[in-house]
Amino acid sequence: MRILINGWFSDQLAAGSGQYLAGLTEWLPRVGGGHEFVVVRPVGGGNLAKLWFEQIAFPLACRRLRADVAFVPYWAAPLWSPCPVVVTVHDLIPLLLPLYRGGLLQRGYTALVSLTARRAAAVLTDSEASQRDIVQRLRIPPERVHAVPLAADPRYRPVTDPAEWAAVAAKYRLPEGPFLLYLGGFDARKNVGRMVEAFAQIAHRTSHIALVVVGKLPERDTAFAPDPRPLARQLGIEERVHFTGWVDEADKPTLYSLALGVLFASEYEGFGLPLLEAMACAPAP
Repeated sequence: MRILINGWFSDQLAAGSGQYLAGLTEWLPRVGGGHEFVVVRPVGGGNLAKLWFEQIAFPLACRRLRADVAFVPYWAAPLWSPCPVVVTVHDLIPLLLPLYRGGLLQRGYTALVSLTARRAAAVLTDSEASQRDIVQRLRIPPERVHAVPLAADPRYRPVTDPAEWAAVAAKYRLPEGPFLLYLGGFDARKNVGRMVEAFAQIAHRTSHIALVVVGKLPERDTAFAPDPRPLARQLGIEERVHFTGWVDEADKPTLYSLALGVLFASEYEGFGLPLLEAMACAPAP
């Protein structure tokens, strides 16, 4: 069986969909038996190019290459396809959270991909919670929606080399002594402000624990992406909260291994992969 995979996110490893695609392309050939997997990569970028690739170029490639199955590993199945379509819907954030619905064009796109998901032969998702959301909100029969949980990449494992600890600590100027770690985004559903407020209660009672916040900070303080730095100053804990900015993927296992604990305060997630990554890096009891 020849399975063509939409590779729009193939060069976007910083995005969750890019990491998901990278994991699939590495592991599917190992576990897929005698099936043939072909990734179709786009040329160009931008929103119109993305829509063209999803709805025109990728289905045409499926016809030209005589695909048996078209697999779209994110929420963007085509309206027309010469073969059955399998689509992964990681979550329904644009439907469930009003702040994420966007303007007219984004809402139109969400309506389009909602329609195409309903027409897919099968829908994959990352958790039973997202499976329930998809069945209820998209009105897709339960037997066509399959929860396939994610897994941490094998590179996430306890790092015990003191030299590696020291190198990463120096690279990101980590605080001395124990620290709690947050690693993720700063959009509103991540709830970083509430996490900083909770840490402030700890900081005012003890002087030896810091908070390390990893991730690219918002360029502007907005309702959609609040900047947590003014809040840390307001709470009087600015010196106890360390913002690293963006970090290299290769350094994340060491950061998890160095942390006293990992904080995860999201109001909504399709899965929450950082929790598995942190657990994979925890030292053996």
